[in-house]
Amino acid sequence: MAAKNKRPLPQGERFFTPGATGLRKAVEQRSAVPMTYLFTQVPRWVAPVVLVVLLLAGFAVTNPLGGAAALVVLAFVAWLAYLSWPSLGVGAKVLRVAMMTFLVLLAATRFGLI
Repeated sequence: MAAKNKRPLPQGERFFTPGATGLRKAVEQRSAVPMTYLFTQVPRWVAPVVLVVLLLAGFAVTNPLGGAAALVVLAFVAWLAYLSWPSLGVGAKVLRVAMMTFLVLLAATRFGLI
C-alpha cells in the first residue's frame, strides 16, 4: 500500500550532469538521496509551505532569528540553483542570482550587518 502513495521521479533525460567532475559531481551525488526523498516521499505541499513560512519569518522577525530563517531559505535556493545551473538560460540564471542576493541582504539586515 505504501507504494501507491509514492510519487514517480520527475521526467527528464538525466539526473546527473553529463561529464561532471570534481565538486559538481560530488554535490550531485550527495544530493541524490535528499532530492529523491523530497520529491517522492514528502507530500508536494510541504517544501513550498515550509519555505514560505521561513521567508515570512525572515520578513517579520527583525532580529537574528529572522536572519537564520532567511539563511535556511537561501541555502535551499542556492542548492537548487547550483544543481540546475548547467541547464538554465541566461534569464533564469540572472533571476536566481537576484533571488540569492535579495536573501543575503535580508539576512544581513536581520543580523545587523547592514
